[in-house]
Amino acid sequence: MKKLILVRHAKSDWPEETEDFDRPLADKGLEDAMNMSRFLKNHQISIDHFISSPAVRALNTCKIFNQTYQLNFSTDEKLYNPSERNFESVIYDLDDNLSSVAFFSHNNGISNFANSISEDIFHFPTCGVAGFEVDCTSWSEFDGAKKKLLFFYEPGKI
Repeated sequence: MKKLILVRHAKSDWPEETEDFDRPLADKGLEDAMNMSRFLKNHQISIDHFISSPAVRALNTCKIFNQTYQLNFSTDEKLYNPSERNFESVIYDLDDNLSSVAFFSHNNGISNFANSISEDIFHFPTCGVAGFEVDCTSWSEFDGAKKKLLFFYEPGKI
């Protein structure tokens, strides 16, 4: 069994003269990311590796989670403005030694991808987190594998 955890970046700000890619987290986003990462860790949600969109708001959300988890993390441009296929492409590149991986990404892509692998209808709020169990031994089997929603957490409800 593998676990895929999807994290939408925390609440961001959009100062004047700032490109979308460079948008920082808002104070609320910083707080939500810290609270959510601690909540997951306190509920024994194990994660082996983080992969983030390189956009500032997603990467900073990942770095805040990493203050709690102390893991190796990497970035992948495919998680910025992603389509469902972008997520699958990143999944197929995963090392099979990783049992549980968290992706930090953006809407609408992350909501669309979650809906494409689950019968539960999602709209990810900022810093929303969904965890899926994937019935496979290799990430290369993702497409045909049975997927089950394990949890869906929203910052305002934890």
